[in-house]
Amino acid sequence: MIQHTKTKGNSVAVRQVLLTGAAFAGLLVAAPAWAESAADNAPALVDALAADAAGEIVVTARHRDEDAQDVPIALSVVSSETLANTGNFTLGQVQQLVPSLQVFSFNPRNTNVNIRGLGSNVALTNDGLENGVGFYVDNVYYGRPGQSQFDLVDLAQIEVLRGPQGTLFGKNTTAGAINITTKAPTFDPEFFGEATLGTYGYHQVKGSVSAPIIADKVAFRLSVADTHRDGFLTNIYDGSKAQDYDNFSVRGQLLVTPSEDLSIKIIGDYSHQKQHFALNIPVAYFSSYDSGVAVPNNFLQRAARAGYTPLPADPFARRGDSDGHYQAFMKGYGVSGQIDWDLGPVALTSITAYRWWDWDPANDGDSTSLPVITKAQQANRQRQFSQEIRLASTGKNTIDWVVGAYYFWQIVRGYGASAYGSAAANWNFPPPGVAGATDPVIAEAALNGFEARSTSTPRTKSYALFGQANWNISDRLSLTGGLRYTYEKKDGEYDQYWYAGDDLSGLTDAQAAAARALRTRFNPVTNYSVNLTDNSVSGLATLSWKITDDVMLYGSYSRGNKSGGLNLTTLPPGATAEVKPEKVDNFEIGLKSQFLDRSLTINAAGFWTEVSDYQTAITVIPASGPVIQYISNIPKVRSRGVEADLSYAPAKWISFSAAGSYVEATYRGYANAPNKQENNPVVTPGDPTSGPTQDLTGVQLGGVPKFTYTLGLDLSRPLTEWEGRGVEIYGHADFSHRSGFNTSSTDSRYADVPGYGLLNARIGLRVDDGLWDISLWARNLTDKDYFQALSPGAFGLVTGTIGDPRTIGVTVRTKL
Repeated sequence: MIQHTKTKGNSVAVRQVLLTGAAFAGLLVAAPAWAESAADNAPALVDALAADAAGEIVVTARHRDEDAQDVPIALSVVSSETLANTGNFTLGQVQQLVPSLQVFSFNPRNTNVNIRGLGSNVALTNDGLENGVGFYVDNVYYGRPGQSQFDLVDLAQIEVLRGPQGTLFGKNTTAGAINITTKAPTFDPEFFGEATLGTYGYHQVKGSVSAPIIADKVAFRLSVADTHRDGFLTNIYDGSKAQDYDNFSVRGQLLVTPSEDLSIKIIGDYSHQKQHFALNIPVAYFSSYDSGVAVPNNFLQRAARAGYTPLPADPFARRGDSDGHYQAFMKGYGVSGQIDWDLGPVALTSITAYRWWDWDPANDGDSTSLPVITKAQQANRQRQFSQEIRLASTGKNTIDWVVGAYYFWQIVRGYGASAYGSAAANWNFPPPGVAGATDPVIAEAALNGFEARSTSTPRTKSYALFGQANWNISDRLSLTGGLRYTYEKKDGEYDQYWYAGDDLSGLTDAQAAAARALRTRFNPVTNYSVNLTDNSVSGLATLSWKITDDVMLYGSYSRGNKSGGLNLTTLPPGATAEVKPEKVDNFEIGLKSQFLDRSLTINAAGFWTEVSDYQTAITVIPASGPVIQYISNIPKVRSRGVEADLSYAPAKWISFSAAGSYVEATYRGYANAPNKQENNPVVTPGDPTSGPTQDLTGVQLGGVPKFTYTLGLDLSRPLTEWEGRGVEIYGHADFSHRSGFNTSSTDSRYADVPGYGLLNARIGLRVDDGLWDISLWARNLTDKDYFQALSPGAFGLVTGTIGDPRTIGVTVRTKL
């Protein structure tokens, strides 16, 4: 039984966000009457929010500067002001502001990003498959999901585009795109600095400086961020802390403008991140299937046999027990160059980039302090090159168009290791006389000190031509059409070999053969290569109608394609090394509207997405041996739902926002899914739930909450003047809620994550020109206990990834 140790309902959290807002309002209204004389000093943040509400959000989703309200695409925009006000600096935190975006991570490499329930599964990442959600920074596509998990530094804005993208964006994606734009160099000198101290040893320093090198010709920008936080979890084996966070990022930019028509921007960046994670936290134990049949050789039996006392199933005590080393270290770095050349009626853009990503993990794979599995990890060395060229019309024309070509190359070198310690034999095999027993001499010789290693090298080459045109039929009516042709080639090799192990020469021939058979059962010697090619055509058709200057309706159809994938791993019987391409048909209708002199914005969209040959990751957790993960195709998946967002700024000193999403993402044909962990995998007469497979047709996809919403409130009030500057008090509160969802590929009830809501708040003082700003903030203000993911095993252990507890801190900022 999975339980919370605290009982804080979502209704309480909603009341608290309202009370927090009321407290802010009371504090601000209570400002002295003489502060009215400073009312002309418009609060910087509230001005930005009012501008947002007035339809002045400029986006580049279609590779031209446009008002977001004029773009017939379902998108969300998170501005730099919003990021500063909320204190968000990671993609996982940004999801609290965008209901249709779901991000959760077992570790940075194994990060799942979904939009509208599609994108990636609740499973470990496979190196031979791309995510359905594209991640772009300054127009450069990042090939691995782990690259999105560094700190987001010195940003201008984040655009989250929903639905298939490909007729404009470099890489073809089927679920959506996250388009991040960093702040560019300026020819006017500027400086920004920020320092934060908080609980759990949290400290962060961020800064950026920009200035001209040659007036109006050459400018630079340097951005730096360093973040540290102690761990939230305790390893009782040695008292150390886990789930800590240490990230350093630096980015340098050089902008050259030889003329008014030509600009060249070169960007170089480097980040490294260190986490001591993952420490497995026991959530529940079960020793029988739901039918009442005992789980053979279950976790509690193994523990008793080893003389090991498991931790109590009290996950929010935040304690784990591990004797092995665990870490999640990574580095990411790259260089890109962008040329923008205005040729008069057309503009030429070229983007060239090369990136590196190095991933170095270590894991204790048995969730105990016993030396059972001493290594269970996959290191990566990823390299990628991309080149994009676009030619686009300029100005406002009867037909606005853009055409382009894209090339992408990637290699992901994988280095796997599985190793077993002195307790492995006794842990995995019962003693003689018990079902499943193995001669302890053979088991000990086979596993104690045994290590298998593997290498995998998936390579990708992708070529594409794309184009999109917008026919402005009239001032009110426009038709958009787009096409993309993609040719993609993938190939790779997989090699698993025995690296270390006891010498078997002292055994009899029969014993040695049996020991080798056990090693093969755990980590078979395997070597194979695979390749595939794929040709696909994607398209888009959108009709938009501006009923009034401030109200637009649109309808669209888009076809998206994701190329096939490679299974470069140890494959179970029936699995194939090639994965078929995925095809998506998306239908959407939407409304974008503003009222009350554009102080009120209401946007909504309804969508229906049909997916054929849905690419999903299957995780097999055997009773003995390492976890097996591979990719397979599910014949049909459907995602449908509605989204809406609202912002209202009735005055300069107050702004309210709300957004919600309902997503029903279900399997439409999945009759041979792996069975739930609580069901007996052996076919048993009279037990219809038994057997290796089950039918998940009609079941919600893993990792997808049906209902999510966010609420936000910003208040500001002038107080007085200080050295000719207006001083103001401001407050911010936001609340995000997600309904319950399942984080297994089997829909196991042990992986049902209860719904939860998180409340964040900030209150501070600042001067209107940004010279100084000091604020007190809290994340997860109500100290809500919640799970990010639950992972049931095959032999009766359920572990969980625990969400962050309440953190409190103080931030000081300055801008010159």
